[in-house]
Amino acid sequence: MHNALTIALTGGIGSGKSTLGRMLVEQGAALIDTDAIAHELTAAGGAAIGALRAEFGDEAIGPDGALDRCAVRARVFADPRSRQRLEALLHPMIWQRAGQLAGALAATAAYLVFDVPLLTESATRAQDFDRVLVVDCPVALQVARVVRRGSLDRAEVEAIVAAQASREQRLALADDVVFNGESLEALAQRALRLHSLYASLASGRRAV
Repeated sequence: MHNALTIALTGGIGSGKSTLGRMLVEQGAALIDTDAIAHELTAAGGAAIGALRAEFGDEAIGPDGALDRCAVRARVFADPRSRQRLEALLHPMIWQRAGQLAGALAATAAYLVFDVPLLTESATRAQDFDRVLVVDCPVALQVARVVRRGSLDRAEVEAIVAAQASREQRLALADDVVFNGESLEALAQRALRLHSLYASLASGRRAV
């Protein structure tokens, strides 16, 4: 069991959450990416594939043996019950793996940052962390950033944004807020200030 300071990092799609996470890692934090864990679990041969096939049928698994993310995304957007079933299956596995990684990283990291895209959608999970850090930006900027990536069209991105928690809901959970509507340099300066705060809090915790 570790005694490291834990930060839940969250924000909507295209908010710049992953970029801020990388900046904190450069300062000495350890990052536990729950979305990356989900991809690991649902890749071909991943630990969740058997349970997903049993729950959702062969049509949920692509020809490569991995979760067919496009098919499942369409299904859960159309049917909230399917989304609940998917989350009930995956979330315990994700958090078990996150806990294992936290235990392995805690001894050498300044503090632990958990990248949790849908933290607000399961708000009780926020209570498991020492602080909640929200990356915030206007919705129009979120959409524009994701469209520029080229993997989703505007309608798909707007549907994802609409399905996620609102800016107001995320901000209501926050201990710390970073507005990311400006330059990368401005975000880097905010990351430095956050690191100073978190390193100080972590140092005080270790001294107790």
